[in-house]
Amino acid sequence: MNSVRTRIKICGITREKDLDCAVEAGADSVGFVLYAKSPRAVTAERAAELARRLPAFVTPVLLFVNASATEIGAASAMVAGASLQFHGDESPGECRAAASLATRPYLRAARIPLGEGAQRFELLQFAHDYLHAQAILLDAHVDGYGGGGQTFNWSLLPPNVNAHLVLSGGLTSANVGDGIASLRPRCKSLAVDVSSGVEAVDAQGRPQKGIKDPEKIRQFIAAVRAADRQLAGI
Repeated sequence: MNSVRTRIKICGITREKDLDCAVEAGADSVGFVLYAKSPRAVTAERAAELARRLPAFVTPVLLFVNASATEIGAASAMVAGASLQFHGDESPGECRAAASLATRPYLRAARIPLGEGAQRFELLQFAHDYLHAQAILLDAHVDGYGGGGQTFNWSLLPPNVNAHLVLSGGLTSANVGDGIASLRPRCKSLAVDVSSGVEAVDAQGRPQKGIKDPEKIRQFIAAVRAADRQLAGI
């Protein structure tokens, strides 16, 4: 039976006030991007500084892209209790070796093609290949690495995936309920991961990458909880 409660991760945290808001609003985890080419990148030292603000039972997640096992181990040693997220071209063996060295659980990102290409992605095989992952994170396949703020076609994924899934890619408070309703029946459990969908914009409407909007965070988490209640028939 699928879990009724959808876990929530707010990713791309770079500031204390954004981390505090995510925690206060009810996030289950926060993500730190340890990939220098990302506009939301932080150093391992900065991630550790921010993570020290977290209360019990809110999990820090360290996002890596094609990092070495040594880099991953060193960063993990700085951030107590962190999970790992691999978002590059890491093989199953590389993920297991790095996670084992760091003695941490890991998530593996699957880059789902946009449009009709989602139907051709071999998600069942991918989940089997990374069966030691704590969960498979589903994100839209865009140029480069990391999230691109785009959604893929959720309806084209397999109807039954024997894995815990994390839905990501272009989520906002307006569409996360539809994503939860579409994917929860298809997997062991479902979590959601948002970054650009809760970011601030400037006076010209341009996104401020790495800067979160407190009201958007609250609205997103409220939308997830509303979707949970609806699916539970409450």
